[in-house]
Amino acid sequence: MPDLWIDTEDTETNELQEVEINLLLEGLYQMFGYDFRGYVRASLRRRILNRMKAERLPTITALLEKVLHEKGYLERLLNDLSIRMTEMYRDPSFFAAFRSRVVPLLRDLPEIRIWHAGCATGEEVYSMAILMMEEGLAKKTKIYATDMNEKALIAAQKGAFPLKKMQQYTKNYLKAGGKMAFSEYYTTDHQFAYFNPMFEENLFFAQHNLVTDGSFNEFHVILCRNVMIYFDNELQQQVHHLIHSSLADGGFVGFGSKESLLFVPKSLKYEEFSPQEKIYRKI
Repeated sequence: MPDLWIDTEDTETNELQEVEINLLLEGLYQMFGYDFRGYVRASLRRRILNRMKAERLPTITALLEKVLHEKGYLERLLNDLSIRMTEMYRDPSFFAAFRSRVVPLLRDLPEIRIWHAGCATGEEVYSMAILMMEEGLAKKTKIYATDMNEKALIAAQKGAFPLKKMQQYTKNYLKAGGKMAFSEYYTTDHQFAYFNPMFEENLFFAQHNLVTDGSFNEFHVILCRNVMIYFDNELQQQVHHLIHSSLADGGFVGFGSKESLLFVPKSLKYEEFSPQEKIYRKI
């Protein structure tokens, strides 16, 4: 009997928390326009509970109250809910394949427009900027980097990454086919490596929410890597429509290593250009 009572109590707690999470997500959407309702619930729940415990709040409802009534608290929660797992030349084989297979097909374009959707703090944006520079295409390449998180975008614009990470980033760069000494691309102080000045002319940062915002240009390349793994099936389909409509005919889209075209609506046609690296071409 005691075990049964404990199980029942845990079930009731989980059910109550689900109701509270629904109210929190609805509040974020109704009041501020941030829509997390289609995110994978397990990851979202974990992040919400971590914030609740960090603030020593008794309930998720108390968390919602702080978001609605306490100035500046929304940003704190958004930093928890926004996914910012990234690194320079993440999955080096992806960038190696992009360099060897995609770049030759971009050379004849009068202008190359690349969209990094969900760019987080910008590590992959600068990775691409360096790659296009090394391929002699920097002057005609415009790279648009967007994210829903304003704080992440501010960090991305600074182009400053922890100096302690440069050793790993250098290894990634070399594996990705880098052609120079990686240290030539940044200056340092005792804490950070700074990439920004040399790329200012062709990098454009803007706030954009894949869940609620529409298309804003036509692109030859769209990279949306390791973003949709946090979306449920319905939201993935919605974002796939946005990406497909934003991609020029014959353009390329790149996804993360754990992502696939499984939930792409059948009406959206892609060629498996480099499927092992999750690079596809719009038919």
